[in-house]
Amino acid sequence: MEAANDAANDSRGADRSNWRTAPFSRWAFQHVRELMPVAEVPAAPGGARELPEAPLALDGFALAAGGGRTFTLDEALAATAGDGIVVLLDGKIVHEAYAHGMTAQTPHILMSATKSVTGLLAGVLAGRGELDVDAPVSAYVPETAATPYEDATLRQLMDMRAGVRPDVAQLTAYAAATGWEAPGPQPADLHEFYATLSGSHLPHDGPFAYVSANTDLLGWAIERAAARPFAELLSELIWKPMGAALDAFITTDDRGAARCTGGLNATARDFARLGLLVADDGRRDGAQILPAGWIADMAEGGDARAWAEGEFAAGFRGRTMRYRSGWYVIDDAPQTLFAMGIHGQNLFVDRANRLVVAKVSSWAQPVDFRAIALTHRIYDEIRRVLIGV
Repeated sequence: MEAANDAANDSRGADRSNWRTAPFSRWAFQHVRELMPVAEVPAAPGGARELPEAPLALDGFALAAGGGRTFTLDEALAATAGDGIVVLLDGKIVHEAYAHGMTAQTPHILMSATKSVTGLLAGVLAGRGELDVDAPVSAYVPETAATPYEDATLRQLMDMRAGVRPDVAQLTAYAAATGWEAPGPQPADLHEFYATLSGSHLPHDGPFAYVSANTDLLGWAIERAAARPFAELLSELIWKPMGAALDAFITTDDRGAARCTGGLNATARDFARLGLLVADDGRRDGAQILPAGWIADMAEGGDARAWAEGEFAAGFRGRTMRYRSGWYVIDDAPQTLFAMGIHGQNLFVDRANRLVVAKVSSWAQPVDFRAIALTHRIYDEIRRVLIGV
């Protein structure tokens, strides 16, 4: 990847009407707090988990690029608009690179990889007995009574198996409510969107169907269960104890509701620290931060048939997969858990080999299955070079 101090796209013209559109997105994804309201997710001063640097040569990296060519790692990252990558093996940084103005201290939006973090926070609260994931969402958010979400359970929200399918008008209203669009005549209000949602739903527990509104609603239920704001809970229950080095932040609507489905911003190193926590079954230095049973359920639970019959399966042909608690699971040995967000945000975790790859990007297209496939091949090739599998 090109040097981090190379000129990146600057802020000229970037605003909430275009921040997810190239060329503005490359700058915007590293400067989200300058564009919209956010809530801080503080780290613990002096409590950072050390990530010793132990660089390993990745000269053996060779990825077929077509036409008889092969990509080096830097070339493969450039081909997937990579802004930053951190590779951990046994808790050590073995490779790290940045481009497009990003540095090790730069927060980058994680987009829908945030869903995986929200799933982990739900697991912590469930482990403390403060959240029943099998309860209907209306038990925590009575405002959803008489809406299509009324009898959907938190588990169905987490696993993308709620039967709610917003129509075009509802999706437009949802987008306006998130705080991610150009300001309109009314304040962006996520909670009002859910309270006024109408219509019917398909049967719950059907095939995997990706609906971002599910996870924002899960975040509201989490706040209600714990009687604390989402950002505060995330800081106290995960971000500080896991040893994040720098504060994170999450976008909010105009009334302060967190965008739990896609608004988290963090450095690539702290993104990797989160993956290391998952790789270590939720433990850090002997302290159990995430319930081990929750991590085991992520790895072993979920419905393979629901995935196979769902809307993303075709994009991952050849992979044996499931989706659980906001995490994608590849069962091909060695098993990989991964978080994924639009525009190229990925966190890969190979628990068996304690390998973690955190990659943040600025793809021009939100969903690019060519780039997704290439990103997975990058991860597979890194694993082959470092581990031999």
